Amino acid sequence: FDRLLSTCNVVGTPGSGFGAAGEGYFRISAFNSRENVEEAMQRIAAKLKM
Repeated sequence: FDRLLSTCNVVGTPGSGFGAAGEGYFRISAFNSRENVEEAMQRIAAKLKM
């Protein structure tokens, strides 16, 4: 999560914090606009292509 923040300026949280079904996942946003979530995903995708 620190790497995601430092390289993409995106904050995520462990999915396990939302119950057992979230284990193995991470959450980008629960309370933000669709546009901001899409921007976050574009940032992450751009870093993965490097």
